[in-house]
Amino acid sequence: MPKVIHDQGERPLIVHSELQGPIRELSFMRRSLLFAELSMISYNDEREATLAGQAIGFPIVKFFNNDGSQAYQFANEFDCVIAARGTEPHEWNDIQADANAATVLAETAGRVHRGFKKEVDDLWPMIEGVLKTNNRPLWFCGHSLGGAMATICAGRCFLSYIASNPEELYTYGSPRVGDRRYVNYVKLTHYRWVNNNDIVTRVPPTWLGYRHRGNEIYLDYRGRIRKLEGWWRTQDRLHGFLRGLRKFNIDHFSDHSIHRYIESILYAMYEEEGITEPPVPVKLAPPAPHTSEAQPNRASTT
Repeated sequence: MPKVIHDQGERPLIVHSELQGPIRELSFMRRSLLFAELSMISYNDEREATLAGQAIGFPIVKFFNNDGSQAYQFANEFDCVIAARGTEPHEWNDIQADANAATVLAETAGRVHRGFKKEVDDLWPMIEGVLKTNNRPLWFCGHSLGGAMATICAGRCFLSYIASNPEELYTYGSPRVGDRRYVNYVKLTHYRWVNNNDIVTRVPPTWLGYRHRGNEIYLDYRGRIRKLEGWWRTQDRLHGFLRGLRKFNIDHFSDHSIHRYIESILYAMYEEEGITEPPVPVKLAPPAPHTSEAQPNRASTT
């Protein structure tokens, strides 16, 4: 059953994941859902993220923040997860990071996106300090800019003095991070979710030398997991674009929503497990009454 997290004056946050043991014991779909929901939670303020993390099964929630670059640690007796926060359009620091597409030398090998690297540079000393005593399996995840940051952080772990290397990396709607040499240097299991016309997954362009890494899981215009290449993917994206237009919607942007990813993964998980009851939509909780003290809820951002 989904859990609804209420924080006074804010829109309730719905989560479907629940941990009762190590993450490694979850099926791939349940792991994908867990990390997508943690990526969503990372958009929220510290109080609400803590409530949501504890509801899932992480009694330890730590917030990292430096000059607008933000991430969370979610931990329990079995695992440690670092979830990097994605782009927020009203945050100037995020806009600068996304726009700064020039490459610089990476700590590992090759060249990496300058803006994404700066975001990680701001946070890495804090994250590394927490992880130096961590002996639990380590996981990274993120959506949008958070996916790019999680990718860079996971790569840096192999050069660091921390006790454990990442088990796996899960990203949702992540942009390209670096050049071919950079993305091929670190041998890390990376599951890269791409939702149909999500425009962020196509930038920065390949003609600037950027490449993707990891195992791509593609969601078609109906939200189903498909293996489509070449003309078949072009045709599927066209279907998605036309479907969006019929709803007066440009799906290149709406497909980037973390809620779209969560909903598709949730349906795929239900289908895999033979559950016929449809899942509760991830955004249908009614808004909380407005109060003058309320802070804006960030869960619905991109």
